[in-house]
Amino acid sequence: MNELQAKKEIKALTKAIEEHNHKYYVLNEPVISDEEYDRLLKRLVDLENEFPQLRSASSPTQRVGALVQGQLPTVRHSLPMISLDNTYSLEELKQWYDRAVKGLENHRPSLVAELKIDGLSCALTYRNGRLVLAATRGDGETGEDVTHNAKTIHDIPLDLKGRFPDLLEVRGEVYMGKKGFYSP
Repeated sequence: MNELQAKKEIKALTKAIEEHNHKYYVLNEPVISDEEYDRLLKRLVDLENEFPQLRSASSPTQRVGALVQGQLPTVRHSLPMISLDNTYSLEELKQWYDRAVKGLENHRPSLVAELKIDGLSCALTYRNGRLVLAATRGDGETGEDVTHNAKTIHDIPLDLKGRFPDLLEVRGEVYMGKKGFYSP
């Protein structure tokens, strides 16, 4: 594939992904499966990696795990915040499980599976039971300090109850349900 062909395909993929994003996130009317969407996005990533000069700052590939924007104080994560992989079959799930337990000798941990919710990845740090830091994923190594914002979310406890370690970091997704968009 030459650069001109790549440019045309990148333009078409970008347009298709943006249309699917609008249908999914704005209209709540997706027309393709997550697997099909991920295939489109992966193809775009592959093309942009092969032709980095064609990667645009507004590309859909630049939306998740983006670099820190610099408008908020930055935070270096104690351990990298990595993104979850997608799995579309029981065989892929079994392969992931086998990799995850490799090296645990004969220990086979039990698992809990939940529906995936896309939101803003956030790491909450508690010292002696008190929330002291909330940070975005950012690029996985460095995120932004959003503690002030996190304190406005009523579901995030400012102080822990019961027993807890002196230092606790909880990682998850911050998201807003549909009810949050409606005013009473």
